[in-house]
Formats: sequence, structure tokens, C-alpha cells
Amino acid sequence: MSAIFALCAAFSNALYVTTQHVASTSGRVGRASGLRLVAYLFRSPLWLFGWTAALGAFAFQAAALKNGQLSIVQALLVTELVFGLLLRKLWIGQAIRPAAWVSAAVTCAGLFVFVLVDQPLGGTPTPSAHAWAGALAGFGGTAAAMTLAAHWGPPRRRAALYAAAAAIVWALVATFIKTATETLSESGIAAVFTDWPVYALAAGGAAGVILVQAALHVGPLSVSQPLLVIVDPSVSVVLSIWLFQERYTRGPVAIAGSVLGFAVMCVGVVALTRTAPPTMQPAVTDASRE
Repeated sequence: MSAIFALCAAFSNALYVTTQHVASTSGRVGRASGLRLVAYLFRSPLWLFGWTAALGAFAFQAAALKNGQLSIVQALLVTELVFGLLLRKLWIGQAIRPAAWVSAAVTCAGLFVFVLVDQPLGGTPTPSAHAWAGALAGFGGTAAAMTLAAHWGPPRRRAALYAAAAAIVWALVATFIKTATETLSESGIAAVFTDWPVYALAAGGAAGVILVQAALHVGPLSVSQPLLVIVDPSVSVVLSIWLFQERYTRGPVAIAGSVLGFAVMCVGVVALTRTAPPTMQPAVTDASRE
């Protein structure tokens, strides 16, 4: 069931991105900017529906993380790119190159192998204070160092550092979500607000949004998007073992197959981000040129 919730979260994320783009670039927007654009968007049912989809994505991810393994749930969120490609074709009407569909298929095939060959077993829903301290110091410090280093250098390097830092932060946010939902189910909503993960979740979410926007602002999407998608599940695998004591126990052959599947998925993601249309502009027809 957690896998279904994770896929629903991925679809909701793709729906959010698509609806926000369609609403903000519709003909009625025209050349509106600043407060006029904000006022229009707040009156747009489609734009508001996009934010509903974003809230749904958060709820689905929390439901998936409640009983699912962190590494599996975060990997399944990669399908957001595939769902996004389908929405761009069926809704926006973009012309999608065959190479993009092949890349999407490779991504799904690698993900399928990774998820099914050697799923992690066991685990604890409540990490120890020692494990939290080590993980937050290690990965939080790495993200902070990357963010600091991203202030200098050429645009592609800066975008890569901001994107990698954002992906690490989002992986940490997933651990906060998993812990907070466990507290909610075991002790009720009052206990959630007396424990620190919910506040770390709010701070991490804000930091993640800022870092993503920085990555998109300073460099090309072809650099930041693959890192945003790949680093998150990669870090999540480590965090699932470090914090939640998940274990891969089916032997070296199964582990090797799972690693190979993950590598194929990463290759598919990079290829997909490079072969998909660079913008969400619909295809230009002969009639529209006249």
C-alpha cells in the first residue's frame, strides 16, 4: 500500500508543476506582473487546484512513509518525471521525442528492478538520539558546505551545488515526515507539536524550497534537475540504514542486482531530463503560425 501512496504523491507533484505552469502562462495573464499577477493567480481555480495537488502530494508521501521503507518511497517519487512527461503530452499537447519515451521506459525499468530485487527488511520507526545527531551533522553539514560553496564559481557548478544541497535537505525532510507521522499515530497530534521533528520539517521544507529556487535561478535546468531527482533517493538509502536500521539481507547477488537497477534508473533520469522538451510550451502548429 505504501508504494501506491508513493506513486500518488509522485503524480500529485507532477500535477502541481503542470497546473502551476498552465495557470501562470495562460492567455488571460497576458503581461501582468507583480501584484497584478499574484491577484490574478489567487482568483484562478486552476492555480488553486495546483496547490491542492501539492498538499495532496505531501499527504500521500506522509502516508507512504508511515509504514513504508524510506529508501523505497523516495525512489518511487522519481516517477514524477514520467507522470510529468505524460501530462505534457496529453494536457499541454507538447511534441515528445521518441528518445524521451525510451528514457522514461529505462527509468521505470531500473526503478522496478531496484524496488523488487532486494527490498530492505526490518527497521525501527524511532531513530536513536545518537543516530539523529550523526545523520544531521553529516548530511546537514554537507548541505550547508555545498550551499556556501555555491556562492562562487561558474553558473553550472553553482547550480549543481545548490541542487545537490536541496536534494540532501529533501531527503532529511522525508525522515522528519516519517518520524512525525509515527508520533502522530502513536501519541496523537498534541505529542507531534511537543517533539522537535515537526519543527525541523518546517525549517527543512523552507530551506529546500529556497535552495531549489537558487539552483533554478543560477544555472540551466539540465544541470539541476538530474541532481535534484537522483541525490534525494541516494541519500535516502543511506538514511534508511543509518536512522531506521533497514537492512538488505538477501545476499550479495540480490544487492548487486538492486544496485544495478538503481544505476539504470539514474541513467534513465539523466537521459530523460536531457531529451524531454526544455520548456512547457505547447507544440506550434501550422495554423498557429498564420
